[in-house]
Amino acid sequence: MPPYLLRLAYVALFLLAMLTVWTVWSQVGGQGHLDLMPWYAKLLLSVSLSWVTVMGTAAAVSQKQVWNRTVIVYVVLGLLLTAAMGTLTYYYHMHEADMDNEEPLDTTALLLSVPGMSAMSANAGLGGHK
Repeated sequence: MPPYLLRLAYVALFLLAMLTVWTVWSQVGGQGHLDLMPWYAKLLLSVSLSWVTVMGTAAAVSQKQVWNRTVIVYVVLGLLLTAAMGTLTYYYHMHEADMDNEEPLDTTALLLSVPGMSAMSANAGLGGHK
């Protein structure tokens, strides 16, 4: 196989791995928990796992034996990244209630009454009509 076709196959595998990682992570971990995570954590972990997948495939194709030392290293790295994804998802699952209970800023208006001024004349001073 020509090298440029092999590179094209690896790029296609990377893109497919990215889609698969995002889909499986949102289905297993829950989209609500992923929505609470910062974007850079999701990007770093998903790109890393996809890269490890492609590199493991390349290591398996490059040698006569499929299960060589390099492939095993990439499988272990993939498992560690998957464990990190699970740990991060679990963290946001446990702290979801803390993030939902943050009290919003109080946006109620405060109406001050000035002695000798009625509410109607106070509205007139704010742009209302007399």
